[in-house]
Amino acid sequence: MRAAARARRLRYDCRLISQIAGKAVEEDFEENSISKSEAKRRMTALQKVGEELVGLSVETLKRFQLPEILLDALLDAKRINPNKHGGMSRQMQYIGKLMRTVDAASIIEKLDELKAPTQKQNAFHHLAEQWRTRLLADVSAVGAFKNEFMLNEDAAALEEFSTLIAQARDEYLKQRPPKYFRVLYKSLLRRITATAAAESDV
Repeated sequence: MRAAARARRLRYDCRLISQIAGKAVEEDFEENSISKSEAKRRMTALQKVGEELVGLSVETLKRFQLPEILLDALLDAKRINPNKHGGMSRQMQYIGKLMRTVDAASIIEKLDELKAPTQKQNAFHHLAEQWRTRLLADVSAVGAFKNEFMLNEDAAALEEFSTLIAQARDEYLKQRPPKYFRVLYKSLLRRITATAAAESDV
């Protein structure tokens, strides 16, 4: 009898959580079958998503169209003095619990979309650094870069680019202050970014 009562209570609790989230789901006792360590891991992951949300601006948070109870909890967390570790810790635990009642996957997807431009720009910076190193070490790399990123530029621009590389290489070999070294990097980054933008418009 006690086991049956506990089962009925579990079903009731799960239905209540689903109603809060605005979802109609069928409880199949998945949550009851996972280990405590797995449940803790999931809770920690959701709490970390909450921490990312707290780090966003109020305007950005409102664009996420979050449930009012979750939005209020996030805004309350932003008002807490970061030096009050206990208060912030309790608030983040509360946010983690609320995250279990919402569509966390869609929130994570939106967070990834926010990060995408930054990640792409970081990739462009890294590629510019790689090309700069290659161009300074290998004369034949100049033609490869022009063919990949400068096909639509005129002869004057191509000549100016070759001169810039020669100046940067001479400066680098003679260990002079990196004036042309930096100018070359900016030139490479600009052309890499422009080429990527043009390709995305196609």
